This record gives sequence, C-alpha cells and structure tokens, in this order.
Amino acid sequence: MEFFKIRKTIPFMRYALVFNIISILTFLAAVFFLATKGLHFSIEFTGGTLVEVNFKEPANVERIRETLEKAGLKVEAQNFGSSRDVLLRMPVEKGQSSSETSEKVRALLQVENPSAEVRRVEFVGPQVGKELAEYGALALLVTAIGIVVYLWFRFEWRFGLAAIVANLHDVVIILGFFAFFQWEFSLPVLAAVLAVLGYSVNESVVVFDRVREMLRKMRKATIPEVIDAAITGTISRTIITHGSTQIMVTTMLIFGGPALHYFALALTIGILFGIYSSVLVASPLVMWLGVDRSQFVKPATKNLRDQNDGAVV
Repeated sequence: MEFFKIRKTIPFMRYALVFNIISILTFLAAVFFLATKGLHFSIEFTGGTLVEVNFKEPANVERIRETLEKAGLKVEAQNFGSSRDVLLRMPVEKGQSSSETSEKVRALLQVENPSAEVRRVEFVGPQVGKELAEYGALALLVTAIGIVVYLWFRFEWRFGLAAIVANLHDVVIILGFFAFFQWEFSLPVLAAVLAVLGYSVNESVVVFDRVREMLRKMRKATIPEVIDAAITGTISRTIITHGSTQIMVTTMLIFGGPALHYFALALTIGILFGIYSSVLVASPLVMWLGVDRSQFVKPATKNLRDQNDGAVV
C-alpha cells in the first residue's frame, strides 16, 4: 500500500559521506557521555527497597508519589496486581535500613489514607543488579550476532556487517541520550533498546531486499543509482510503518505516566534514528564495502546442445 509515490529518484548516496561524518560525530559524542557521565541506573541495577502497599479502595498512584517525594523520598510508584495494590521502588538511602524506610512510607501514607497497609518489603541488593546488567549486555550481544548471521545467509556478508553497524549505532545513540540527560535506565528501557535493535533491522532488511531486486532489474545502472532507487521506492512504506508505530509510542509517552515514560522515550529515539541509520548509515556502508551485481545476478550459462553446436550424440 502506498499513500504516495515518488516518481523521481532521490540521490541519497550523493550526500552519503556528509551524513556518515555526522553519524560518526554523534556516535563519538554518545560514547564520550557514556564514558564520562555513565548511565543513571534504576534500583533494579543498583539495589534498593521494594514496598508493596495495600488500600481498601482504588489508590491514587500520582498522589502517593507526590506525598513521598515531598518528604524527600525518591520513589517509583505503580499499580501491582489490582488498583488497590501499589508497588513502590526506592533507592538505597545511606544510614537507613529497609525496615526503617518501609515504616517511614507507612507513616506518610497513613496520614493521607488510614487504610494504607504495608504488605511486603524486599531489599534488592547490588549483586542482583550486577547480574541483571550482565544478562542485559549478553542479550544485546546475542541479538547482534543473530542479526549478522541472519542477514549473512539471507543476503551477503556485506549486508550483515552494514546492518549491525547501523543498528549498534542506534543503540549507542539511545544510551548516549540517557547518559547526557541522566535519565533513569531501568529494565523497561533495556527492553526498549532490545526492541529497537530488532525494529531497526527490519527496516534495513526491507531496504536491502529492494536493493537486491533493483540489482537484477537495473542492469546498466551504477551501484549508487541502484541504492538510491531502492531507498526512494521504500519511502512510502517507511513513512506508513514508522508513523503508525510512533503514534502508539507517543500515546504511551503522553498518557503512560512515569512507569512508561522512559520506555516510550527510548523507543521514540530509536524509531527516529532507526530510519536515519537504515537509509544513511547502512546503505552507504554496503556501497563502500564493495557490493556488486555479480553477487546476486548469475551469468547466463549455455546448455550442452549449444556447446556442441547443436550436434546430437
């Protein structure tokens, strides 16, 4: 389905060098902020206290969060199981135990609502956070290797290498944003990063598939012309797909509350840079790695009768 069709091929590859220089600069800036500022990890990674609170009537999560933050507590609050149960996540406070934190929370909430009852208190230690960080990094590594292998078998090794470079570019840019602004990096954000890795490679596959198709059709065109035609031919699909996805993500960003805010924010950054990297990072890399028509178009072979000048044995 196409809402519109561009008749004239857009010369993307003419400006490939300029855009790749921009990509390198933004990538290096993201790495710099990651190295100097680091990520602001949530309590799943750093350790903290989990407190489950029950109310007799549906709880106002925003009111609970405001009450605790006014008392100087950093807290994440969300419904847990039902509208009457609230799960609170708080980082470790120096000189204060989990039991003291839970008692302070209970006292503050009972001032607002006497029915507040602390049902469960758990301490998440930093060792658990370390394991989560290691497993998260391992998940990224396995996903990246899987993408390279898949594209290698489906297309050719140059396409796999270009796609993974572009997709890791997106991941590092997202992490760079979180490091620069010191946004909280939590498990939902890690899930968003993994989702972006798969989402971005899908766009690369679509462009690469069209490149392979154009290599067979446009026999006299140069490689840059083939890539330009392939990207131009998929623009309508790109706008529809990414636009529809971004509408849903924007809805989560606006109406999802604090629990989904950074998750949706990571997806938004990933979608925008996913389009950019598939068109202006992966495609130029394929061109510069030396993709050739002969890798996809087999030369015509003569049959045995032609070779024997039509003689019948």
